[in-house]
Amino acid sequence: MPIKVVELFAGVGGFRIGLEGYPKREDSNYEVVWSNQWEPSTKTQHANMVYEERWPNANHCGENIEEVIENDFEIIPDHDLLVGGFPCQDYSVATTLRNSKGLIGKKGVLWWSIEAILRRKEIKPKYLLLENVDRLLKSPSKQRGRDFAVMLASLNNLGYAVEWRVINAAEYGMPQRRRRIFFTAYHHSTEIYRRLKQTNSKEDWLDSDGVFAKSFPIREITEKITTGKIGKDLIKVSNKFNLNEKLSPFKNCGLMIDGSYHTTKVYPSYNGPFKTLGDVLIDFKDVPQEYFITQEDVDKEKGWKYLKGSKNEPRYNKALDYYYNYTEGSMVFPDALDNASRTIITGEGGKSPSRFKHVIEQSGRLRRLTPLELERLNTFPDNHTKHPEITDTKRAFFMGNALVVQVIERIGKQLYNQINLPVEELV
Repeated sequence: MPIKVVELFAGVGGFRIGLEGYPKREDSNYEVVWSNQWEPSTKTQHANMVYEERWPNANHCGENIEEVIENDFEIIPDHDLLVGGFPCQDYSVATTLRNSKGLIGKKGVLWWSIEAILRRKEIKPKYLLLENVDRLLKSPSKQRGRDFAVMLASLNNLGYAVEWRVINAAEYGMPQRRRRIFFTAYHHSTEIYRRLKQTNSKEDWLDSDGVFAKSFPIREITEKITTGKIGKDLIKVSNKFNLNEKLSPFKNCGLMIDGSYHTTKVYPSYNGPFKTLGDVLIDFKDVPQEYFITQEDVDKEKGWKYLKGSKNEPRYNKALDYYYNYTEGSMVFPDALDNASRTIITGEGGKSPSRFKHVIEQSGRLRRLTPLELERLNTFPDNHTKHPEITDTKRAFFMGNALVVQVIERIGKQLYNQINLPVEELV
């Protein structure tokens, strides 16, 4: 029997593709039985349009998930695995950490939609697989690690153990440098929970036995494993956890069970092939004319050359009425084709010059990346987001919000293997 999945904050379906395949594999170990996508900041639900186009017969809901939980909870079916890349704008590197509002923010509160489903379901989901930007481990700026601690405390109170890893897709052969935190949770009724609870060495779990260790191998752990306790009182955790400390206690790898966390810094171990930005490019003759960049756009004031270059210049803050000296280093321009790409951001689309958009040189001409190439950098199927009512700029926005599908494929495979280990191997 396939593992029944609910996909929250579905976007254009990256989790679903990673778990089921697209089209769905006949032998898939996972089956999405319900999904939800709702973008509260826009009237037109563009991502939802793509999702419904790709899965027209799916049990899919395009309504506000908070309202669904409050008014129509029974439409969410019982399921084995809850997945989602819950909205990360409050933690993203697109803004400064100091301005990050975390759980207090408008979109950050959607964490509580996950918590509400887990709390209200009589038959609890056995497993969770969630994704966010890695800055979650150290936000907010005035109380490093508080937001993640609140999530761990919430899951602990609901009877789950948690395992997490920060994964940079490029370090495991994928064509984009995209660093994200992934965390799985196991309900206390599962064999995986029992195995984790009974293990004498949490280091072995992080190093070799856990889902992430098997999905994304690491070098031998050499740094000290830090341990600590997270209380059950969410208000105390929210107000007091790690207060007045400069650094978050959470490293890029760890686990939590029974309110105790064990965390350390780990380093990837990968000896396979590496895909590069150059590997995903379409043929030069197929590039639409509007993607090419003129020399005028390169050289003009506030053009590509200026924005990508180093700066050391006086600037004026009108709001605060003061002058200051602004400095920043140069970026590689055009982007190198023999390495993985930089991280795609939501502002990748559009013709206007930008410091953060990718620019490549192909057949002697500079150009931006097409939506198809951005999809390939996230290992989506070609033209997955193509839709008659969706602009290329919006397609680029989707990929700035998306995850790398092959990361989910690898985690999903090892999670399934762990779930189906013979009981005697779990003793």
